[in-house]
Amino acid sequence: MKNKLSRREFLSTSIAAAGAFSLLPLVDLPLGAGMKKPNIVLIMADDMGYSDLGCFGSEINTPNIDSLAEEGLKFTQFYNCARCCPTRASLLTGLYPHRAGMGSMINRKNQPRPPAYQGYLNDHCVTIAEVLRQTGYHTLMSGKWHVGEHRPHWPLNRGFERYYGLISGASSYFDTSYVVPGTDKVRIMVNDDKEIVEKGHGFYMTDAIADHAVEMIKNYANSDKPFFLYTAFTAPHWPLHALKEDIEKYRDKYLDGWDVLREKRRERMISLGLIDEKWGLSKRDNRVPPWERAEHKQWEAMRMAVYAAQIDRMDQGIGRILAELKRTGADKNTLIFFLSDNGGCAEILRGNSPEIMPGGPDSYMSYGIGWANASNTPFRRYKKWVHEGGISTPLIARWKGVVKPNTMTQQMGHVIDLMPTILDVAGAKYPEEFKGKKIHKLDGKSLLPALKGKTRQGHEALYWEHLGNCAIRQGKWKLVMDGKLKSWELYDLEDDRTERRNLTEKYPKKVKRMRKQWQKWAEDVKVFPKKLRFKR
Repeated sequence: MKNKLSRREFLSTSIAAAGAFSLLPLVDLPLGAGMKKPNIVLIMADDMGYSDLGCFGSEINTPNIDSLAEEGLKFTQFYNCARCCPTRASLLTGLYPHRAGMGSMINRKNQPRPPAYQGYLNDHCVTIAEVLRQTGYHTLMSGKWHVGEHRPHWPLNRGFERYYGLISGASSYFDTSYVVPGTDKVRIMVNDDKEIVEKGHGFYMTDAIADHAVEMIKNYANSDKPFFLYTAFTAPHWPLHALKEDIEKYRDKYLDGWDVLREKRRERMISLGLIDEKWGLSKRDNRVPPWERAEHKQWEAMRMAVYAAQIDRMDQGIGRILAELKRTGADKNTLIFFLSDNGGCAEILRGNSPEIMPGGPDSYMSYGIGWANASNTPFRRYKKWVHEGGISTPLIARWKGVVKPNTMTQQMGHVIDLMPTILDVAGAKYPEEFKGKKIHKLDGKSLLPALKGKTRQGHEALYWEHLGNCAIRQGKWKLVMDGKLKSWELYDLEDDRTERRNLTEKYPKKVKRMRKQWQKWAEDVKVFPKKLRFKR
């Protein structure tokens, strides 16, 4: 592993003064007298669909993630913010992304103002790391940051003691100096606060992220303080780059095509109790032909094979993380979360060419709409949209002795809930002020009661906006809008979570009430400077 730190270097941290701040207590702490605070490991995949894990209905080999589900709790109705940056902002701060400084702003023409979603965390929010470090935790991160590319906003300036990973968005898995096709962008790779270039000598991004996470556990597991480790993989985000031995496992697995795959996954999901049979399967995207009429079938099947190989490799890395937790004995008192930042991605890259097979370092491809449709089985739409396919995430929580093994909950949750949950289980307190700045109140609510098998007091409503795509979910009802069509759709998710039957004509008063409620939220979090007008 390149740029490996010595034990002395790894342990020699300088804890910067964070300034005085006043505190608000959190309740329902699980810690009894004399109990050691738990370690917390938060693992996130990048652009992975709802049905891409074995324990969520997939044929992809994910035994290590599946083991977390077997020994823990699966959330079947957990939500993200539809895209990489907004989700990461909400996860780290417990706030809706706009409030944290990472949302898009809509102008009077109903179009997002540039930059559409890229920004940085503002100084009226605090990260999990900033609060936990004040509470006596080691704060460690390996992986993709993507909530501020400029040095003042890097992880070590937002509460982390140690960091290794990609500051900016995903890029080549084999060479971090690679220029993204069609742009002049070179991604920023960092070890602590020093820019580095990783390539050659067997470098593969997924392995490197896992290796550094393992090293961090090795060096901090037996410290006199607990640790928080945030591991943010870039897998399986495009480009389709995977190792040959992993690709071979899936080479001929997808020759039956996306239609058969969607049906098989849906059947497994029903048998696992993840989805209701009455929902039905959302229609195949109208831009995608039936598999029997698809061209270049061998190439298409290989694209999905490489995508599966990327997930497989991530799972292998998670296996090494779990093994190190066990080796050090830390697993006995560690809460582990696993989730994805958004749904499967239907983006089409310039490098997509049937003349070149995907997978190697000289290719730069995405897996396309048909396979993204399968990743998000049984739901509609993809990353960027706020229909269920874009915002539904498989959340798994394992905490030995607290979370009952092999359980599942339909209680709703959102990435804004992870910050208050983590502070809750750590016995930490959320600040009213930090470094002389007033801090926004948390939007999220602790999931701790759900982790204990109880019913928690959830949100009265959940809200979304990204690139003009808008939604509000209140109980079983969801009002959602495609930003390009600019008309609202109403769904009863209890009967129709696949969003096939639009009920706006049947319940116009409900549409009007929920639309006003969304508008009030949007004004509160600063989605736009002035009111918008929609078709209906």
